[in-house]
Amino acid sequence: MYPIIFLAPVFQLIILGYAANLDVKNISMVVCDLDHSSKSRELISEFTNSGYFIVENYPESINDIDYYLDYGKAAMALAIPENFGDKMQAHQQAQVQIIVDGSESAFATASLQYATIIIMRYSQNLAFQILDRMKGSGLKIPRLNAELRIWYNPELKSRNFMVPGMLALLLMIMTSLLTSLAIVKEKEVGTMEQLIVTPIRSYSLIIGKLMPFVIIGLIDVTLVVMVATFWFKIPVKGSIPLLFGLCLIFLLSTLGLGLFISTVSKTQQQAMMVAQYFVILPMIYLSGFVFPIENMPRIIQYFTYLLPLRYFIVIIRGLFMKGVGWHELRGQALMLLIFGVAILTMSIIRFRKKVG
Repeated sequence: MYPIIFLAPVFQLIILGYAANLDVKNISMVVCDLDHSSKSRELISEFTNSGYFIVENYPESINDIDYYLDYGKAAMALAIPENFGDKMQAHQQAQVQIIVDGSESAFATASLQYATIIIMRYSQNLAFQILDRMKGSGLKIPRLNAELRIWYNPELKSRNFMVPGMLALLLMIMTSLLTSLAIVKEKEVGTMEQLIVTPIRSYSLIIGKLMPFVIIGLIDVTLVVMVATFWFKIPVKGSIPLLFGLCLIFLLSTLGLGLFISTVSKTQQQAMMVAQYFVILPMIYLSGFVFPIENMPRIIQYFTYLLPLRYFIVIIRGLFMKGVGWHELRGQALMLLIFGVAILTMSIIRFRKKVG
């Protein structure tokens, strides 16, 4: 079990750190340029020089585009009609066609957004060129220069957003699942009954069963933080002692859930299924780890307030990315403490009745 307990979280973080990347780059596209003018080549270069698109081929006919999209050889197509350059030179409105494979909606949405921005920028540059040539006629050209400032994640890398969330996710999975499996295993082999008949007090039994997983959780947090800091170069901008203190509060919920699962399960397989489908997956989907809570239906948004992982995700990302302190996180920490104490108390009461 030692490799699973201590090496698996590190391995999963490394794999997920590279795989769970929401940044859309290197979008494969084909270009059907029926104009072959300098203006059409300028537009194509805007796409290739953006760093987001890679031109796979240049079909000669509009009908040939279907082949590349149907067989997955390209995710987007740009069609430039004839007389595109002539219309641009005559200062007339010209049209181009963007065709996107919508089978992957998130990827298609990002591709359309990038393509729209590139075409708008190209159109604006043409307009500025025309206006610049009209300066001699006394025309004053108003311009607005926006200076952008992106806080906390200047490069807008999704890895900086995902890796801290993975710490919270791995901590929940490892502690809750291991707690439930370990206690259920003792029921199966009969060692739990042997402990019950001894003069040991029930609270001593519960503390003895939960304390190892507290230590395991803290060791896993240390390993994951080291990987995030030294491997992915995502340092903890906030307080390290505050991070571990809030992790201990979060462990109240995860250990309580693991203890509760052990009381409703008779076998390790059953405990694993209950933990996976009724605890882990709902928290992954609804905690804001991947999917924004603001995009969920209103009734689901209310339900997310009952998930401890929702509050811990905010805490972890605040400490890693924003460098906030106790003053900013005290509301999330208080809710996490309330849920943790409530879940652990109810689980202990049920566990004592079960073993009694």
